[in-house]
Amino acid sequence: MTVTPAAMRRLMREIAELQTNPPEGIRVVAGEDNMLDVIGIIEGPEGTPYAGGYFRVKFNFTEEFPAAPPKCRFVSKIFHPNVSSAGEICVNTLKKDWNSSYGIGHILVTVKCLLIYPNPESALDEEAGKLLLEDYESYCARARLITSVHATPKTRPPEFDTPSAESESTPSTSGAPLKANNQAAASAAAPVPTLIASASAKPLSNTAPAATHPLKSSASNTLSTSNSTLSEKTVTKGRHSSPSPLGPADSNVAAANPVVPAITASKATKRGAGNVPAGMEKRKKALKRL
Repeated sequence: MTVTPAAMRRLMREIAELQTNPPEGIRVVAGEDNMLDVIGIIEGPEGTPYAGGYFRVKFNFTEEFPAAPPKCRFVSKIFHPNVSSAGEICVNTLKKDWNSSYGIGHILVTVKCLLIYPNPESALDEEAGKLLLEDYESYCARARLITSVHATPKTRPPEFDTPSAESESTPSTSGAPLKANNQAAASAAAPVPTLIASASAKPLSNTAPAATHPLKSSASNTLSTSNSTLSEKTVTKGRHSSPSPLGPADSNVAAANPVVPAITASKATKRGAGNVPAGMEKRKKALKRL
């Protein structure tokens, strides 16, 4: 397993880059004595029957690299339509779609995508391909079982302690907003007691007059209305008890009663007027007698 010096330098640069800034769910391990002894580790994607597993892929570089793709195979046992029982991988990137600009990272990302979207039409494992087409639930159960037995370690591989490029780039690009958000959250959390205190002091003082003014106004209104009602009641009581309404009736009665004396007086005057001549005649007769 030998490559040209140019290919070796290229591989060394790419391995160093992948170890420093690895893609999400992908790590690369190179041998200390032999840099061409490269093993890629793929974390089982979430939402697939391979979740929780860590699958190792071994690379075998030839003298034709990078003009020709390297030989790759799964070291970890896996139940997949496009992976043979010997670990051979059927993917177009490693065949007709290969490009000399591709490298280790591109191959591992393609294989990870193959775990998410298997292709049963070009199956190397006919049993897995047939089960995938006919009974997907049984396929998932079988793949999950093989993953738990052969690809799920007790502890996470130490290579995954290094953060991926995506997780590093996200805080780096949004680190300032995150700090700002944290500061904003802290500043928002700190004034809460003061806001509560101010809300418990000032708004209470503000609301107290607002509550008292309507109470005063309502009390005064009720008092005024009660006074008005009382005055109206007293007025109505006075009207019923006062003789003012009876006065005209009494005066009418009084005015009606004196009618009789007036009539009698007029009769008396008439009688008197009728009697005067008689007395005068008597007097005249008495004078004549004298």
